[in-house]
Amino acid sequence: MLLIADSGSTKTDWLVADDFGTTRRFQTSGINPVFRSTEDILAELGSVFKKQHLPVEAVYFYGAGVVNEEKAAVIRRALLTLLGDRPCEIASDVLGAARALCGRSPGIACILGTGANACYYDGQQVVYGIPPMGYILGDEASGAVMGKYLLGDYFKQVMPADLRTKFHQKYGLDKNEVIDRVYRGEKPNKYLASFAIFLNEEREHPYCHAFLHGQFHAFLQRNVLQMPESASLPVSFVGSVAYHFQDILNEELLNLGLNKGLVLKEPIDALFAYHSAEF
Repeated sequence: MLLIADSGSTKTDWLVADDFGTTRRFQTSGINPVFRSTEDILAELGSVFKKQHLPVEAVYFYGAGVVNEEKAAVIRRALLTLLGDRPCEIASDVLGAARALCGRSPGIACILGTGANACYYDGQQVVYGIPPMGYILGDEASGAVMGKYLLGDYFKQVMPADLRTKFHQKYGLDKNEVIDRVYRGEKPNKYLASFAIFLNEEREHPYCHAFLHGQFHAFLQRNVLQMPESASLPVSFVGSVAYHFQDILNEELLNLGLNKGLVLKEPIDALFAYHSAEF
């Protein structure tokens, strides 16, 4: 029996697979070791794992915030305490995306969700990546950055009047409240990303269409094209932003002469296919 996890800062998707290939799924809150301790993780997962009944043979956990062995150890200690001594791989969400998108073939693997990332994967490991730099300094085309610029355009009246009216009707935002949420609230990146849905709802409006093209062009120009391997390898994406706006993303890939690979909303099923081949 395998246990596979794909974790962000907001939620963790778990997949349990038995020896016959039957799978079941459950979800917990995000397990980012940058923000959470082993004790905190144990407190949440203890009762959940007991209900799920998990006599698993191996665990594969991919998560945001797993940036080094120290952070990986925070999660590994919790999982081994709960599940006992067994193979337990803790890796970054970037490696998870690469394995889900490319399998055992080389490629350029990208994440476009609340945050953004891009790397060159040689079919076995992530060789190198372009630093995402977060939603303040980078993360082009992420939900958080789209929300950041969308709010700026709304309050600075750059957004066309007809669209500003719709935006106001949907959100009824107060400038001081927004500033407080962004600069003093918890998880401002998640808050900012929540506004990206407006772009999907109004995607046919010329402003939104141009906005989205600009964001994807910036991501590809500042991240993907920085990797020489992108000239010959397929460029694949995982994440809600890439999935919902893949038509516009595809246009920008074509405009820049890049080879389109896969686009997945979530990596968990592809990760199951990747690891089940090992058993």
